[in-house]
Formats: sequence, structure tokens, C-alpha cells
Amino acid sequence: MKVLIAEDDMTSRIILESVLKKWGFTPVMTCDGKEAWEAMQSEDAPKLAILDWQMPKMNGIEVCQKIRKIDTSDPPYLIVLTSKDEKKDIVKALEAGANDFISKPYDNQELRARINVGKRMVQLQSALGDAYKALKHEAMHDPLTNIFNRRAILELLEKEMARAKREKTGLCIGLCDLDYFKRVNDTYGHQIGDEVLIAFTRFVTEKLRINDHMGRYGGEEFLIVAPGSKEVKQGTMFERICEHVHNSKISFEKENISITVSIGVARYSGAENPDTLLAAADTALYHAKKIGRDQVVHADNL
Repeated sequence: MKVLIAEDDMTSRIILESVLKKWGFTPVMTCDGKEAWEAMQSEDAPKLAILDWQMPKMNGIEVCQKIRKIDTSDPPYLIVLTSKDEKKDIVKALEAGANDFISKPYDNQELRARINVGKRMVQLQSALGDAYKALKHEAMHDPLTNIFNRRAILELLEKEMARAKREKTGLCIGLCDLDYFKRVNDTYGHQIGDEVLIAFTRFVTEKLRINDHMGRYGGEEFLIVAPGSKEVKQGTMFERICEHVHNSKISFEKENISITVSIGVARYSGAENPDTLLAAADTALYHAKKIGRDQVVHADNL
């Protein structure tokens, strides 16, 4: 684990560097508060720092205060090192954002113990952060296809609509439904049906732009949110998706399965709410299925 040392006294800095290496840490050496602050802003900044209180350019307390102003879910563990040992000084350091306080001259065993406490806290915080990310991903994604679930894609739709209205940019949505999907389940079983849904998701994402989003709306229905599209014309992304799905094959053992998709597209004009925009796309989708499936119908053309 990397540990930042901010100490202006060369002798103290060399001693700290030596003992940290002996204890298995990787020291990152700085000689004043400004260098320490810059090091703690780097992309791969140390998660544990030992900051001397009295330093040129910026003291340890000021460095603590600036670090604590950074908006992060994974803050570093800060230890202030100083010859000050009055209660008011300890309170001042802790209020500035320090996690711990060590008075000079320090005992090496105590310093090691306190650094190891910081190490455990950093590791625990990292583990909690990873668990939170995993839970957040699970809450927002469909477990089968690993794309956004219904709740997440609808929340994203609301955000994109608000942004399109605010920035006066375009937005289109496409409501997709796999044609005759029940036949796939009835013929091959639900396990193969699940594989077809996964393959369909892959076919679609291959044709999406970087800012487009896809979510599972329910069953074999999927919702595509395409920001930045002011006009919807023939030959657009939705037509390319429909064609790509039509031309793709899904191989299972010795058999290839072909699928098609019907898509209803609606354009956001700035007046619709999410429900009315989805209703327009749903009406277009119904029309696409009614006139033969395997095609795209635009709500603007109805």
C-alpha cells in the first residue's frame, strides 16, 4: 500500500521513508504542503497519508481541510504528525479532517500500530465501496441480459428528457418487441429462450451509439433511449437495428435460430411526459406488428 509522507525536515523524512519500507509500505515522499496536496489529487493518489503539521507553503492542517473538500466516496486516511500535544491542538487537527494524531517524538511501535489501523480502515472502506457498487449494479440491471432493468431505463429516460428540454437537443425512443417469441419458448424451451434474449441484446448494442441506452422493459420488450436525435428518418439507427437482427443467426448445437424484431419509434418534441412518449412508441409498435412485424414504424407517420 502506498503511504504519502509530507515532512519538510530531511532527516525525519528519510527516517519515515526507511521504516515504512521496512514495514512493507511504498512511501510517496513530499517535502511541503503544496507537493502533498498535488500528490493527493493525482489519479492514483495514496489512500493513507502522514502529514507534518508545520510545513512551508501549506501546513498539514490546511492540507487536511482541502482534501476533505474533495467529493469522493473513497476518502484517504489522514494522520497528522506534530510536536504539538495539547488537547486543543488534537481537537483542531481532528476538526480539520484528520483521522489520527501522533505527537513527536513518536515511538516506532506506536507509529506502526496507528498506520496499520489506517491500513485496515482503508481496506474496509474499499471493500464496502466494492459491495456498494455491486449492489447498485444489481439494483439497476436485468440479471439475465445485464442491461438496464425497467426501473433504471425509465429513470434514465426522465433524465434524458429533462436534459433535451433544457439544452434544446433531440431525443428519440424505440420500443422493441421480439416477434413470435412465444414460439421460441414453446419449440426450444425457456433456457434457449433466455439465450435468444441475450443474443438479441448483443445484436442491438452492436448498433447503438456511445450515448444511447438500452433497457429491458419487460419480458421480450426492450426500450432504447437515443439522445441527440432531432429527426427520425428512414435508414436511421432503428432501421439498422431491425435489419441487423433480421440478418443475424443464433447457433445452438447443430441448429441456427433466426429472430426478427418490431420497433415503435417516438420523437420527443419537448411537450410530452414519459408516459405520453412511451404511449406514442407503443402505438407505433402495435402498428408495426399489425402490418407484418419485422419492421420499424414511426409515431410521427401515423
